[in-house]
Amino acid sequence: MPTASQAVRSTSWSPVAVGRTQARGIAQVALSASPWTGLLFLVALFADDCRIGVFGLLGTLASTGTAAALRSDRGDRLRQGLEGYCGCLVGIALFVQLGASWRTALLAVLAAAVCSVLSAAAVRLLGRVGLPVLTAPYCLVAGVMAIALPTAPAAPAAAAARTAAPSLADIGHAFCDNIGQVFFLDRWYAGLIVLAGLLVTSWRAAGAAACGSAVAIVTAWVMGLPADRLGEGLYGYNGVLVAIALAATFLTLTPWTAGYAVLAVVASVPFTTAWTAFAQPSGGSPFTWPFVVTTWLFLGAAPAMDRPGMSYEKAK
Repeated sequence: MPTASQAVRSTSWSPVAVGRTQARGIAQVALSASPWTGLLFLVALFADDCRIGVFGLLGTLASTGTAAALRSDRGDRLRQGLEGYCGCLVGIALFVQLGASWRTALLAVLAAAVCSVLSAAAVRLLGRVGLPVLTAPYCLVAGVMAIALPTAPAAPAAAAARTAAPSLADIGHAFCDNIGQVFFLDRWYAGLIVLAGLLVTSWRAAGAAACGSAVAIVTAWVMGLPADRLGEGLYGYNGVLVAIALAATFLTLTPWTAGYAVLAVVASVPFTTAWTAFAQPSGGSPFTWPFVVTTWLFLGAAPAMDRPGMSYEKAK
């Protein structure tokens, strides 16, 4: 239960407090509560496309504002940014799907508000089994919107994929884009800014993201996945999030948990490709479902592993 001083801070509406909360909401996409990380993430969004930055901010504000209005802030979640990150992602997802317009902005606000309600429900339900919410509310809302919106463009026919071995340029772009695609960013330097945002406050998180990206690249190459799509980061962004979750957030870092996280990243790549094949015919996307499911499965199994660092106490 938050202390009295925490309760006062969480309900503060000063410009500085509001700005800090919004920055943390963006940072929580990568499981960080640092406003400095969130600020650098925001720089990456605007560096890639200023409209992505605007819709990310709009979604964060809408979901955080809804949580504050409904007083669903339990355990200081609002101040820590845990009510904002799903709204941030759904706002960006709708922009990517529909383009920038007043209609998209309105839908982003409404979808982000629904994310806030679903997050409150998920906290109650998943808390009973000791699992984190992660980005599940965002995936649900974005998935429904991708399929249901009558104005959504039809999924384009898949272009012929380049199946040759990835070049050094492909590998370099994949390393950066695996990190940037967490926010739908497709410029390599935006991915590096996101990585810098992680490094500002946690070398473990930054190292996990870098290692997760590298492991995902190797896994996709061994699986023979198309080199051009590998270079776009489409097979690795879920692995980056899985690595951050298991190696830098929920489990104590030991050689055993590091290896466990590597195995989870490897598993996330075929999860991503399978989810993509399943969702594309209806115009959908895997979003971050592979990250959510892989992390839940590996965290759920962790207490059964009698090895150092596998207790999963930090997530509870």
